[in-house]
Amino acid sequence: MITEGTYPFNHGGVSTWAHNLCNEITNVDYTLYAINAMVEPKPKYKLSNNVKKVIQVPMWSAEEPFDCVYYDVKYSDVIYKRERTSTDAISQKFVPYFITFIKEIYSKEQSVTVLDDCFYNMWLFFNDYDYKVAMTSKPVWDAFTEVLKSTLPQNELVKLSLEDVTIAMRWIYRFLIPIAIDVPKADVSHITISGIAVLPALCLKYKYNTPILVTEHGVFIRERLIAISAADYSYFLKKMLIHFSECITKLVYYHAAKITSVSKFNIAWQKHYGADVNKTKVIYNGVDPNVFVPRNKPKHLENTPTVVAAARIFDLKDILTMIRTCNEVRKTIPNVQFLVYGNKDAVPEYTKECQNLIEELNLSKNFKLAGFHSTPEAIYSEGDISILTSISEGFPFTVIESMSCGVPVVATDVGGVSEAIDDSCGFICKPKNYIEIAEKVTLLLNDVSLRNWMAENGRKKIQENFTIKNFIHEFEETYELLNTKNKISKLASFPQDEPSFTNYR
Repeated sequence: MITEGTYPFNHGGVSTWAHNLCNEITNVDYTLYAINAMVEPKPKYKLSNNVKKVIQVPMWSAEEPFDCVYYDVKYSDVIYKRERTSTDAISQKFVPYFITFIKEIYSKEQSVTVLDDCFYNMWLFFNDYDYKVAMTSKPVWDAFTEVLKSTLPQNELVKLSLEDVTIAMRWIYRFLIPIAIDVPKADVSHITISGIAVLPALCLKYKYNTPILVTEHGVFIRERLIAISAADYSYFLKKMLIHFSECITKLVYYHAAKITSVSKFNIAWQKHYGADVNKTKVIYNGVDPNVFVPRNKPKHLENTPTVVAAARIFDLKDILTMIRTCNEVRKTIPNVQFLVYGNKDAVPEYTKECQNLIEELNLSKNFKLAGFHSTPEAIYSEGDISILTSISEGFPFTVIESMSCGVPVVATDVGGVSEAIDDSCGFICKPKNYIEIAEKVTLLLNDVSLRNWMAENGRKKIQENFTIKNFIHEFEETYELLNTKNKISKLASFPQDEPSFTNYR
């Protein structure tokens, strides 16, 4: 299982999903390949016995991965690769494919087969030669700048700064790191996002013909487009990031043996970027209705109208809209409490922005950023209702967990939210429309009978449609199907465990 910025080193919906798979599926041994920003000292989850190994790749560490993480490679072999990575080898065996790759990023008609050929040959190169020496070499820098000169229109070139070009090359250097790290043999590669996580899966596909299973949560490319558009980058850097992300997404769908999506909403986006809809299957997230059960509201909150949320504090969760919603609700319910449970350290700048807005609106007594909660099933009983104000989602656990606990939900119409909530168990509102959201929150807080009716309907809907039992069964079948097909395919082809590098060398 290949993750990116999530399990097992960070909390969140994708991590909950992955933890459920690793704990509940009993006939699979997992190797976790975690792409992180930095080296993480230990997992934030207690790993099951099904997890046999954890590999982490720190993409943004000050040190090279091989210098701070052990990959079962002798350091003498690492040094040997560095010493043999000559300028001639880089120029002759790597630069031609790197040039084609960069050109393809900026091509109006990106060819996934050309991209695949580039990645395959770059991967072959890094089997024998050192990543850092090659990627920081003068031939690679010269190749990159020459492609930009020959590809970008003149009106963009004249605005281009050396800083922008340097940053772009640094980003590409970081993004491609996983392609240079060997991955243990596996029967199936399960990637949890259609992003950089595909690179180790490609390594396994190229080396062992390992089938790739993709699970889309919030649709990587959609969320990248949202994040990049809002970022404070130059036009050149935004364009590069968008085109690079699109290339990666197309590669994911091109190689995917199966695509499981957490909602029907995702399928249109997948199709747009080349996914074969015949390979796509919706597997909804599930919860354990025996764990997420209705509970009595804590005594200290019994007489306080309370809205609860489980959300990491970062921009896609749009906590700013939640704060503005609280301000509107307070106008008619002065003692309302909003309790938001989630990691406040994910994006410190955004957390600070939220805290500033709370102070500006004088909401310190009404809105609490309560931090991470280690027992999610206990969160929802604190609220009369729960809330989700995201601008992008997959199929959020917070919605189905809340419903299972008998707590009605007011949520934004994003991702697969409307596939879980209907007007019998909650309300769906337009993203960012805090006036509409506040109206629904106020209505539910003031109407006990409506809340009780929705609570009963929501729990029943979970028990009938979104249980962890169904979720696990679907993935067990999917793993078995891919593994069986792969075995049949290998029997039908000429037996060869690993590619031969003789002609290449």
